[in-house]
Amino acid sequence: MIEYVLWIAASLILLFFGAEWLVRGSAELAVRLGLTPLVIGLTVVAYGTSMPELIVSTKAALAGQGDIALGNVVGSNIFNVCVILGLSALVYPMRVKMQLIRLDTPIMVGVSLLLLVFLRDFRISRVEAGLLFAGIIFYSVMNIRIARRETSAEVKDQFAQAMPKKAGSLWRDLAFIVLGLAVLVVGSRLLVGNAVSLAKLLGISEAIIGLTIIAAGTSMPELATSIVAALRKQPDIAIGNVVGSNIYNILCILGCSGLLAPIHGPGLKPLDLYVMMGSAALLLPIMWTGFTVRRWEGGLLVAIYGGYLWMLWPKS
Repeated sequence: MIEYVLWIAASLILLFFGAEWLVRGSAELAVRLGLTPLVIGLTVVAYGTSMPELIVSTKAALAGQGDIALGNVVGSNIFNVCVILGLSALVYPMRVKMQLIRLDTPIMVGVSLLLLVFLRDFRISRVEAGLLFAGIIFYSVMNIRIARRETSAEVKDQFAQAMPKKAGSLWRDLAFIVLGLAVLVVGSRLLVGNAVSLAKLLGISEAIIGLTIIAAGTSMPELATSIVAALRKQPDIAIGNVVGSNIYNILCILGCSGLLAPIHGPGLKPLDLYVMMGSAALLLPIMWTGFTVRRWEGGLLVAIYGGYLWMLWPKS
């Protein structure tokens, strides 16, 4: 068992660095091509930090391991809201600027509800996956257009500070991108294979492994991004990273994975979907009350995740 745990730990390290190199190379390339920091933050960085989930879920879907593919997305969305946003708020109470999240959070709740409907039979068909993928295209275009038109100078400055400066050569940027993708692929293969072996050894379902170990592990880039943003007192990036990643997880990751192979996850339980939906919906009143995610609200979110784990994990 120790061998599987060590390989899982090694695969998570590979996923972290793979995502870091991919985002770094892509962001520097985007700067070189003349894109604004805000657009880069809303696309390259937000989607790049979710790349581990995409690679892992796609690999699992193609291998017929639907519990891991679905559990990874559902578990990551729960982890993002409850743990990442909760810990970020504990580090620094985050003022919510409605200019950035007035549409995104309701959209996150809406796509979570849509996923709840699609997963009534714990299956994502190719038609449903196509609808999800069309949604991420529409959302991305809409988000960039609105951000370019309405975002304040203060928010643009926050994104500019978080973006890398153009350095090195074009070949260096491309090398980071290729290396990052290669490391992500290797890391995902190690993670899925050893997680399945560990689940069989412990006698627990692949769904639980996907909802917990894999979901938390593939969310490490989002955790690092949001915590650093909170320490720098950049709440728009910290909150936007979580909300944007959750939308991306549902629309793009399940959309891509389901188009390649229909996904069936019989190991998921209604509890998992209700917690995902409930945590997303809870974010709306938290943000609307004083337009701040306070420390006690961050603590509440973390406590909810602890309670969910207690209910989820086998007691015997």
